[in-house]
Amino acid sequence: MDPKGNNTILITGGGSGIGRGLAEAFHKLGNKVIIAGRRKDVLEAVVVANSGISYETLDVQDPAKLKSFATEITSKYPSLNVLVNMAGIMQMEDLVNAPDPSVIDATIATNFTAPLQLTAALLPHLKQQAQATVINVSSGLAFTPLALTPTYCATKAAIHSWSISLRHQLRDTSVEILELAPPYVQTELMGERQAKDPRAMPLADFISEIMDILSTQPEAKEILVKSVYPLRFAGDFNSDKFYGFFENFNTAMAGH
Repeated sequence: MDPKGNNTILITGGGSGIGRGLAEAFHKLGNKVIIAGRRKDVLEAVVVANSGISYETLDVQDPAKLKSFATEITSKYPSLNVLVNMAGIMQMEDLVNAPDPSVIDATIATNFTAPLQLTAALLPHLKQQAQATVINVSSGLAFTPLALTPTYCATKAAIHSWSISLRHQLRDTSVEILELAPPYVQTELMGERQAKDPRAMPLADFISEIMDILSTQPEAKEILVKSVYPLRFAGDFNSDKFYGFFENFNTAMAGH
């Protein structure tokens, strides 16, 4: 994906945190940016602060609305060629003493089901574009889970796996699939404490490094800032070796 200029970009969860940071960064480069989310007041605040960004209200936890939303958004913005599946929630869970099925259901619906359903609904349109991109947001915790947030980590691991398969299936189309795996970043994903935690990467630094990677590493499948490497490559995982094996394995299986 060339981040400089001629894209029309839809970012779910674009009203705050990393989503807002990406929206503003893409906007500054001359792209048309549409942010989507549940909280209208938050979306409006972004638009007021960034003249030219547009917003649409969307509750990604309502799967019945995702297909109609895809139809409406592509009709309103026919040049749409980039989808960023950013919307997500993260909650701590005590599975030993107080498991909460509602947290499990909400986390899976937001972090996993919604990106799959929205991407599927938009793919017919995206495949018609000369060049299109889907950016799925996983996490460093997809590779080294934080046991305090087990369902969150599991959904991000699932997004990672799904992105690999989706990329393979779309390899002969105009649609590229990127995976953005953030480290611990100073956002309010888990409340104000995280936003001020000195152990977390400053949001501005994270966004700056991401935009640099997108600009200078056009072949990258995974968008990884350096501070996420310890999580991504725990146990000396070799991504090049993995992707080589993956391609050979899937090519062989397709022949049977």
